[in-house]
Amino acid sequence: MISPQSSVVRPAAPAWVLTVLVAALAIAFVALGRWQWRRAEASAAQREAFARGADAVQVLGSARLADVARFRRISMSGRYRPERQFLLDNRTHGGSAGYEVLTPLELADGRTVLIDRGWVAFTGSRARLPDIAFGPPALVTVVGRVSELPSAGLAYGRAPPALEGDWPRLTSYPRMPELAAAFGRALEQRIVLLDAAQPYGYLREWQPPGLPPERHRAYAIQWWLFAAVLVAIWAMMRARRTRPKP
Repeated sequence: MISPQSSVVRPAAPAWVLTVLVAALAIAFVALGRWQWRRAEASAAQREAFARGADAVQVLGSARLADVARFRRISMSGRYRPERQFLLDNRTHGGSAGYEVLTPLELADGRTVLIDRGWVAFTGSRARLPDIAFGPPALVTVVGRVSELPSAGLAYGRAPPALEGDWPRLTSYPRMPELAAAFGRALEQRIVLLDAAQPYGYLREWQPPGLPPERHRAYAIQWWLFAAVLVAIWAMMRARRTRPKP
């Protein structure tokens, strides 16, 4: 026997509900496409700045790193502080896990700059950090590119360095004030990516951060195609509903 409830035919949703839903989704897809296109333009500008930065080497002198264009190659002289280094965790190269080595460089005027000396491979355990000790001369001249600390896409990926304990200190996507607090003195607000030809470095194949502009443009076109397909499906469904019955 068929129950009364199972024989009830539920009415279809009103046509305007479907129209509103399709419109909202189409607008969202178009907005996502525009956002990806803007990211493509920003990525292209960043890569252009990266290419321009290799043109010449600028002597830092008394200038602050914050006042130098990002990716500009600079030179400066100072004294490395290898006894107080940081290891940036969660840094990959060619799909392999590892760290980037941040070593303080004390300039003659007393300022301290963090030099990213490159990438080292993960040892298999965070309880056994890689050996990054070295003995540089009293005075070195360093050449590299001005850059920013790597930033995390999500807050939970961050881990500031410990304020006490042995060196080197492990950290993940730190902020400069956190590094300064662990180091025990003020640090320049940017870092320097050590040139590949410079001594006392590890693996250095510096590239502009983020995805290439072509990838962002492909994502933008994909979102716009989603919007177009959605509207086309809605139009076909509406045409069927409004078609006169024979």
